[in-house]
Amino acid sequence: MSLSISKALRQCATLITGFVLAASASAQTYPSKPVTLLVPYPAGGLSDVIARTVNNSLSKHLGQPVIVDNLGGASGSIAAQKVLNSPSDGHLIFQGSPNELILAPLAISAIKFKSEDFRLVQMIATAQIGFLARSDLPVNNVDEFVEYARKAAAQGKPVTYASVGPGSFYHLLGEHLSKVTGIPMIHVPYKGAAPAEQDLMAKQVDIFLAPYGKKYLELHKTGKVKVLAMLNPTRLDGVKDFPAISESKSLKNFTFNIWTGYFVKKDTPEPVVVAIHKAITETLKEPTIDAALDTNSLLTPPPLELNAVAKAYADGTAQFRAIAKSINLEPQ
Repeated sequence: MSLSISKALRQCATLITGFVLAASASAQTYPSKPVTLLVPYPAGGLSDVIARTVNNSLSKHLGQPVIVDNLGGASGSIAAQKVLNSPSDGHLIFQGSPNELILAPLAISAIKFKSEDFRLVQMIATAQIGFLARSDLPVNNVDEFVEYARKAAAQGKPVTYASVGPGSFYHLLGEHLSKVTGIPMIHVPYKGAAPAEQDLMAKQVDIFLAPYGKKYLELHKTGKVKVLAMLNPTRLDGVKDFPAISESKSLKNFTFNIWTGYFVKKDTPEPVVVAIHKAITETLKEPTIDAALDTNSLLTPPPLELNAVAKAYADGTAQFRAIAKSINLEPQ
């Protein structure tokens, strides 16, 4: 072996050792400062509720304060890009879903990141979807809504539906609703669920296929919004006051939900990912956290091991891309 090759091998070994030691040090020192939990929507929506349910417990398990930061806009992609522009050290955790990381890049041409730029660390909860309508809409169930929407479109006054932004899951649901019924509808995008909900209560938009929280039960009872159905295949215990969409005649197969998880940049050191995964998993095991998520009608699956988390993200990516393809989603 020549001296130059031997020297090169020694240098390579030194570099590898350095990387291993750096990764080990990052695990031992992580977190070395407060951790930010970045929520891609304004305060007041269900995403914000999830973050503020888990952040204090997560702080206990990480040994550092966990600060909730709300940054809405562009279907959640502004917050997602902030994560990619930050160091890969685990001090900025993204609370995301297929909505921001899979669908938004497919629908908004200005978004340059890909779902593969992020790594899912742990699943948190699955949100049910409510079929919400403004309080004065002259319908009381889904079938009546379909008939009303058909007549309104024929009169040149299509119904409007809210979403949390172009390319969002809720935008796709509205487009899919329009496609399966054959009824033209007008999309009205917002920066998050909270402002969409406000305009629904103000009667500025007709319907909102929204991530469901228990607050909608009170809003329904007080006549501020109508909950026409839940997009579930059967009535679930926490929402038995409302029919499942499967009980309708016109949209019995229109069943959907969406999950939320915690993400980091894909090149975050493995020891840091393991530390975050462990802290989140321990948080989710706490009975008070499970009860709080259940109070908001969130479905909480058992925490997954890291290899199962990776598979769930890959499967989810394929599923949501198929939904986007089914309605011929075009970048805007």
